[in-house]
Amino acid sequence: MKKYLLLSVIIPLLFSCSDSDFNNTNPFVPNYSFTVDINMNLPEYSNLKFVSNAVYVPGIGARGIIVFNTGSGYNAFDAACPNQAISSCSTMTINGINAVCGCDNKEYSLFTGQGTLQYPMKQYRVQVNGTSLRVYN
Repeated sequence: MKKYLLLSVIIPLLFSCSDSDFNNTNPFVPNYSFTVDINMNLPEYSNLKFVSNAVYVPGIGARGIIVFNTGSGYNAFDAACPNQAISSCSTMTINGINAVCGCDNKEYSLFTGQGTLQYPMKQYRVQVNGTSLRVYN
């Protein structure tokens, strides 16, 4: 009987483990597969070497991407407003450590991607290779 009790406790624990995948679904921002390498030695990306600086990279994802130096690593988010349908005003702009949606003027933290509305910014993976960043989905 003790064996069955032990198994009934251990088996649910095994199924509750995560595979380190993060949920990246948002009904307003479509999924695009891409990989881009950013060389921080180039003048247009050199601000990323310093903490709390962000750079907008157009032509990737739904509305471009925003890459941000958190001090302990890098975050990359889609520049499409996460709570608006894709439109002419839905590209976010950088305002210090926040991104601002052009449609509703809502701000989202570039440290976390969180804002005050339902969906956070769509986040992408970042891999650091010396002075180069690889951003991918």
